[in-house]
Amino acid sequence: MPTTASEVKTFSNFIDGKWVPASSGNTCENRNPADTRDLVGIFQRSGAAEVNQAVEAAQAAFKKWSHVPAPRRAEIIMRASAILERQKETFSQDMTREMGKVIKETRGDTQEAIDCGNFFAGEGRRMYGLTTPSELPNKFAMCTRNPVGVVGMICPWNFPMAIPSWKLFPALVAGNTCVIKPAEDTPLSVYNFVSALTEAGVPAGVVNIVTGHGAEVGSPLMEHPLVRAISFTGSSDVGRIIGESCARTFKRCSLELGGKNPMIVLDDANLELALEGALWGAFGTAGQRCTATSRIVLQKGIYKKFVDELVRRAKLLKIGNGLDESVDVGPVVSKAQLDTVLGYVEVGKKDGARLATGGNRVEDSEHTHGFFIEPTVFTDVAPKMRIAQEEIFGPVVSCIPCDSLEDGIEIANDVKYGLSSSLYTRDVNRAFAAIRDLEAGITYINAPTIGAEVHLPFGGVKQTGNGHREGGVGAFDFYTEWKAVYVDYSDRLQKAQIDRPE
Repeated sequence: MPTTASEVKTFSNFIDGKWVPASSGNTCENRNPADTRDLVGIFQRSGAAEVNQAVEAAQAAFKKWSHVPAPRRAEIIMRASAILERQKETFSQDMTREMGKVIKETRGDTQEAIDCGNFFAGEGRRMYGLTTPSELPNKFAMCTRNPVGVVGMICPWNFPMAIPSWKLFPALVAGNTCVIKPAEDTPLSVYNFVSALTEAGVPAGVVNIVTGHGAEVGSPLMEHPLVRAISFTGSSDVGRIIGESCARTFKRCSLELGGKNPMIVLDDANLELALEGALWGAFGTAGQRCTATSRIVLQKGIYKKFVDELVRRAKLLKIGNGLDESVDVGPVVSKAQLDTVLGYVEVGKKDGARLATGGNRVEDSEHTHGFFIEPTVFTDVAPKMRIAQEEIFGPVVSCIPCDSLEDGIEIANDVKYGLSSSLYTRDVNRAFAAIRDLEAGITYINAPTIGAEVHLPFGGVKQTGNGHREGGVGAFDFYTEWKAVYVDYSDRLQKAQIDRPE
């Protein structure tokens, strides 16, 4: 049903613990992609002035926050996780309204943030450095981790609470202060997340939110001289721009970018398990995951049987508003995303792939106000076709035949991305060969390409990123600086590498 004006809330930026409107007076609407008559909220369309205020607030808060003992910072994070747990259903319903994915998935998104907080709260009593013997007598040597400073964070819309948690929780436990820019399509979930942090006791200025469009907020954030690091999740094209900008000022950056993830299914696989994985991997979140299963590489012995059954099951998936518990596939996030996905459907047909099912916008009376696309399966796809090479970010999957495991791995690796990968087989030898040879940051055996866990590193190779990882203890390698410490208690000058015994 349409939202009445009296029900709509206007949200301001959150800067130095205060609610601050954009100086321009401009705002943006946040509408439900399943029903655009539903106005979720009105948010500020900010610019460089608000970014500067937020960065200066974060810089001012840094010294005091970085001096809070890490275990005490972690206790605040643990309280925030408990608040997220208490508010899980409310925050998940808000997420479904603004992003579109089905409620069972948004509950998982919120749960991932909870899990992430619990994990990094534990790390507040670790964040281990190391001690090591000195090469000289009466000298002590060790390494410690120090926070980087002010971190700018630019978030995507597809996991609007989980991904901010990957960024904010380790950054805060490590002692950094933050300015976060939510995706313009999904700002409410970041507000809900930061409200939990604030209620838990994160001091004013430590976390700041500035909303707005990418060029208007993201550019001044990454170019600000007081920002010491940028964490970005999004497309490889934008990531390249951010990497080049940060390199000019020696600003560290973490880039988690695109994927074109393959699922290889061999003749000896459990086909029922593989089919379930394919449906979930390809059409979960309406295909809007950087880890989505967008290519299924099938050994020729089971190719026809598999694709026939995949097409049959794809046709049975229920499409609709994600707040309906019975719905399997929600909308794509926006009209622009809808147009992009439908454009790729036309590309696939033009290039000679066979459209086995789907490919159309759903516009009947029940879906007319949303951005719904039928689950789409292309078969007989050649590995070099654009739909097999380029990230589509929608409910579209390409089925590609292969001769053998080695052929399947060659097809899987022959793209510019390397995020997630999957192999279905009962042969342990072939499984370990694939683990070794697949060019990806993540490999699943007998599971689809989606489903990361917070205590393992997340990221990829090639144009999927620049080597940093989110999740797990590896996140601290980005959010901290190593410091080598030498304590000489010999009471005399000792010259390393020179004062060596003969």
